[in-house]
Amino acid sequence: MSPRWTPDPDVRRGRSVVYHLHAHLVFTTKYRRDALTDTILTRCEEIMRDVCADFGAELREFNGEDDHVHLLVHYPPSVALSRLVNSLKGVSARRLRQEHGAHLRRYLWGGHLWSPSYFAGSCGGAPLAVVREYIENQKRPGG
Repeated sequence: MSPRWTPDPDVRRGRSVVYHLHAHLVFTTKYRRDALTDTILTRCEEIMRDVCADFGAELREFNGEDDHVHLLVHYPPSVALSRLVNSLKGVSARRLRQEHGAHLRRYLWGGHLWSPSYFAGSCGGAPLAVVREYIENQKRPGG
């Protein structure tokens, strides 16, 4: 008897696409100031989870320290990662300033919470060497 195949829950299906896209994102506070408390980080995760859901994405992991946050996001191919990042940073900054403005103003000025730059790394799936080898070993048409 052959083992029963179970679908990978990370592989999602759309109308005309099958995808498995994850991104590791890192946002730092403006000037790398130590402005994020545990309370702010907890609320930041809630806000970012909601923003991801609005994009049809899922925040799989979230953690941070007093000057930066890490996110692992599973997102559909219809989402431009730069648009998702802009929304995550913009919405979280606005809401956190509304809710924790007195604390944040002690560390940050000019109304900015996040640095304009960010890190985005693709992750998940096979390592690049395995994918490269797979592609190299495909038969060419007529070959």
